[in-house]
Amino acid sequence: MAKPIVEARKLVKKYDSICVVDGVSFSIHQGEVFGILGPNGAGKTTTLEMIEGLRSIDDGTALIDGNDVAKNQTSIRYKIGVQPQSPAFQDKTKTYEVLELFAAAYGVKINAYELLDKVKLADKAKTYTEQLSGGQLQRLSIAAALVHSPKVLFMDEPTTGLDPQARRNIWELVQSVKKQGITVVLTTHYMEEAELLCDRVAI
Repeated sequence: MAKPIVEARKLVKKYDSICVVDGVSFSIHQGEVFGILGPNGAGKTTTLEMIEGLRSIDDGTALIDGNDVAKNQTSIRYKIGVQPQSPAFQDKTKTYEVLELFAAAYGVKINAYELLDKVKLADKAKTYTEQLSGGQLQRLSIAAALVHSPKVLFMDEPTTGLDPQARRNIWELVQSVKKQGITVVLTTHYMEEAELLCDRVAI
């Protein structure tokens, strides 16, 4: 059996005397959509941030593509894309400029207009980010996370607060990303979202 693309081994995170993540373990296979399901405050975002290298790990190990996250943070950043819970972009920046900035940060060249078309934002290419709706911001955030062709895309509650049509747009986008062979790890507290999108879930 192929080696997992993402592994969490007994991850622990504590704040003073409070343990917010207590020995979490799971493995994720290449190309699947893996959901982390739970209510607000369950530790989903903290778990994701430890695996992404954005938050220190107090105990346990996180591996991406066989690399220890704590020891290889620079190389890990080229293997993953991160779509945060509340995306925010610099004001007075057009959507195509956002993608070009992200691509430059990774040292890659992209066709920003093609990427915007893939997330159904082609008609917003020259729109300032502060003029986008919540769902459009989420789609732009996903496009920005994909500029460097990552192996794994992390999505933190991607549809929270969105209207039904915007949610469906995000769902279609997740399914499209999966078809490209990219592993998707998403957190959610919507049962129907997990059932529709995920191959497996951790609760």
